[in-house]
Amino acid sequence: MNAHIPRAARLTLADLIRLGLVGPRTRRLRSALSALGIALGIAALVAVTGISASNQAHLLDRLNRLGSNLITVSPGVDVNQQPVPLPKESVAMLGAVAPVETVSATGATKADIYRNDHVPVTQTNGLSVLSARVGLLETLHGKVRVGRWLDGSTEKLPVVVLGSEAADRLGAAAPGERVWLCGKEIQCSWFSVLGILSPNLLAPEIDSAALTGRPWSAAHLGDDGTPATVYVRTHPARVTDVQAVAGATANPAAPNLVSVSRPSDLLKARAETKTALEGMVLALAGVALVVGGLGIANTMVVGVMERRGEVGLRRALGARPGQIAAQFLLETVMLGLFGGSTGILLGGAAVHVYAGVKGWPTATPLTWVIAGPAVAVVIAAVAGLYPAMRAARMSPTEALRSA
Repeated sequence: MNAHIPRAARLTLADLIRLGLVGPRTRRLRSALSALGIALGIAALVAVTGISASNQAHLLDRLNRLGSNLITVSPGVDVNQQPVPLPKESVAMLGAVAPVETVSATGATKADIYRNDHVPVTQTNGLSVLSARVGLLETLHGKVRVGRWLDGSTEKLPVVVLGSEAADRLGAAAPGERVWLCGKEIQCSWFSVLGILSPNLLAPEIDSAALTGRPWSAAHLGDDGTPATVYVRTHPARVTDVQAVAGATANPAAPNLVSVSRPSDLLKARAETKTALEGMVLALAGVALVVGGLGIANTMVVGVMERRGEVGLRRALGARPGQIAAQFLLETVMLGLFGGSTGILLGGAAVHVYAGVKGWPTATPLTWVIAGPAVAVVIAAVAGLYPAMRAARMSPTEALRSA
């Protein structure tokens, strides 16, 4: 009669999970330090992509509020690199295009602006004095920070509205202050500050300008009526169509000598250039993940050496090599899952704090929130393969003898 040979015990998934938690629970500090590398890598990935997404959400929000349907038309240059003025009728002709909603323009003057009459004439601070039509602020979707904008009565008076940078450079902070306008071909005089504008994202040239009414500029500041820049606000769905005909409409005699641009395109291009920096930081995050994986592998190898007695005893009691390997592999997966989950929390917190400080909307990419722990588990599993296989290959006698 054959003797009954007992089968090796079968471990359920719950048993494997309990065994997998033995190492992390009994070696808490070492396990935490091993998982920290994975956590930092995942946190860096989430923080980089989240901060970038928050920045772009902020930019798109500002574009939506300002309107990305603004087109600027300005003089081009000829073969001698000399500017070719726009016809005086260009503003009216552009306004007659069907999809155009509003149109306005600025004009050049022969004046410079100074804080007072004691400032040397060469110290212009890079500021320009432009004539402005009453409808300019509406076309630009601009806002007045303090004071008020030009209207039908004030455009005929010696008053200026300062752009945000112009006000800062002149040291003007409130309406009613006086500034000095002077030039070689005009009579110098004092002007009152009527208002100060908020920064304008789509027309930054306005920020460093002092704007005067067109009638007063034509009569006293040398404005000849030629537009310096024409701002065209179109129907959002017809921007490309208007952009295509704007040059020929503004200057039918020389459409190739007209510069037509869409400021929002420049802003979007600037945002896209940040992807290069993101790639560099993502590479550093990848290095952190690799380092974390190596840390887990090192911890598990040392753990296998330290736990040879446990491995030998379990093998002597009937545990199969596959069960031993599964235990140690599960330990590394637990470390990866813990590190990945911690990294998601750290990265999300970093995005929330940074976006809050900047005043941006918080946008944490859902992709990395879901994929982060999965990536961490995969890296940890790869790192734990060698230690797990090494533990599985130990024979009971060898393990017990070297314990």
